[in-house]
Amino acid sequence: MGKRAKAGARLVELVEMAVPLLREAEHRFPRTGPGAKPEIPDWLVGVLIMVAILKRKKSKSAQFRFLSEPENRRQIATATGCRQFPSRSTFFRRYRRAHRLFRAGIRLQGETAISEGIADVRNVAVDKSMIAALGPPWHQQDRKAGKVPAGVDRDSTWGYSEHDKWVYGYSYEIVVSATPGSTVFPLLASVDSASAAEVRTFADKISQLPSGTRTVAADSGYDANTLGERVEYNETGRRTGRHFLCPQNPRNTGKRKLKRCTTADQAHSRRLRSDRKRFLTSPRGRCLYARRKKTVEPFNQWFKSLFELDAHVWHRGVENNRTQILAAIFAYQLLVRHNYRASRKNARLRWIMDAL
Repeated sequence: MGKRAKAGARLVELVEMAVPLLREAEHRFPRTGPGAKPEIPDWLVGVLIMVAILKRKKSKSAQFRFLSEPENRRQIATATGCRQFPSRSTFFRRYRRAHRLFRAGIRLQGETAISEGIADVRNVAVDKSMIAALGPPWHQQDRKAGKVPAGVDRDSTWGYSEHDKWVYGYSYEIVVSATPGSTVFPLLASVDSASAAEVRTFADKISQLPSGTRTVAADSGYDANTLGERVEYNETGRRTGRHFLCPQNPRNTGKRKLKRCTTADQAHSRRLRSDRKRFLTSPRGRCLYARRKKTVEPFNQWFKSLFELDAHVWHRGVENNRTQILAAIFAYQLLVRHNYRASRKNARLRWIMDAL
């Protein structure tokens, strides 16, 4: 069997692994709104997008040209059982909304990895990472003056982090397994502009954390009583058995004097905040938090390098980039699961992708 045949067979395997997940994602989150359902289902559009991204076709035009090649269509039709493909305009239009499918698919594939024994989710870590936009940055003085540089992506915003510093572009938030001895596996993800606040983006994911999770590690950008209390307590005020490991930012410092609590709720929140700090600074807490630097932070480097996102995103527009980045995370999950089935190590992911 030649190299091309092997690559084609491997691509078909990945598609066959993806189809049931994307089908289930579409079933759980069906298309809503007036009008008849499209002839080409969302899950098939998701497969086409995923394949093009695995081949690193960076523009939608390049992706469609690749998917239009007869041999590529034949392989996809063999793996999916579908022989009807979208037109160029349909592909471009459906691309912008496919991020909903991939966000659900990432969650489902995380659950699959847990059931397959790939991911140990007793400890997880969350992080936000930024990627520069295509084209020039839109500086604040130009924005205020109403000057729009040629080629600027108007959907992008400015964001800051200790690692990335100031970036004009987009951000993705990822939750990965971080248990010692376990594979680092993406479990939940979302994509926003660079200025998106962690307090808002992570709040939506807390209810989706795996039931077996016992610690959630985050950097100080996630320091908020609302997040800590939602992780550690349920709606009835009972403990969930989880710990929120997050370095606390100083509050009420300098010349401002610490005010006395004016309500019982404020006093309760401060006690819970002190408890979280006490656990984080304990020997066990420090050991668990150290896993963050060995899991989610390296993951961001691996992921960006694998999908050539080190310099900038692939598209303009928040909807297009949501789809591309979430589809790439979904594809990363598939590569890890494929590796696991073949008893390989994570270092082989690039080799598999390059050989497709």
